[in-house]
Amino acid sequence: MDSQGFFDGLNGFSTLLAIKLYRLQPEAPPQVPSLPCLDHEAMLHEGISPHAAAYVQDRSGNLHEVVFFPEQRRLEVDVVSTMGECTPESHERLLATLRSSFPNHRVAVAGASWLRGDRRVAKACRAQVTLRDVLTGDNLDRTKVAIDRLQTISSLMEKESRVASWGARTVMTPFLAVAGFLTYQVAGRFIPRLGSDSVAVIRYGIIGVLGAFFLYYGLKAVHLTQMANRVWKRAAEYGLILNERRRLS
Repeated sequence: MDSQGFFDGLNGFSTLLAIKLYRLQPEAPPQVPSLPCLDHEAMLHEGISPHAAAYVQDRSGNLHEVVFFPEQRRLEVDVVSTMGECTPESHERLLATLRSSFPNHRVAVAGASWLRGDRRVAKACRAQVTLRDVLTGDNLDRTKVAIDRLQTISSLMEKESRVASWGARTVMTPFLAVAGFLTYQVAGRFIPRLGSDSVAVIRYGIIGVLGAFFLYYGLKAVHLTQMANRVWKRAAEYGLILNERRRLS
């Protein structure tokens, strides 16, 4: 089955609202907003399989995102992008419908990741604009203002995370050097009774704790930068969908 068959199959039990394509081109694209898959187009390596994704609305009005990987004959339901837009019951119904409609394909769920901060990204986006407004809202001008606001906030998030990142990179090395020197002098001068082995353990223990703290601080800054970039990409995706809706109307 190719991407055209995937879209035709979804049309049998849901309404297509928008599609995302990564290195695929259907023969007769549906007349809905079409945009590139920004999450994977932004990656410079070629390790991502070609795929197509679709935002759909089921008959109960819930929104879902289904991703199709033709080479692996696999379907994924991405719950992160539609967080807050569907009920658990509608999610289970969709999985059952996909398994019956595409019996030759494996159906999986791409769940939210705590390490990637998926829920924090979703909350930041929904605080400004909802996916439902972007896909089905009638007031396009008001939605455009909300998307612009989200994009501005995401840029500020990225700048704040850069401050933390630069702080970790510029302060960590000299601070650890000074802390190591002072620890070496203090531990060797004021704790001589413990013996050389105990003094060495204290020295390396203090340096290790300080190094672990700055490593955590640096990783946290990188994590915040990644989440800020994802908020920005979500805002960019919303903007592309809105522009396509204007063009099609």
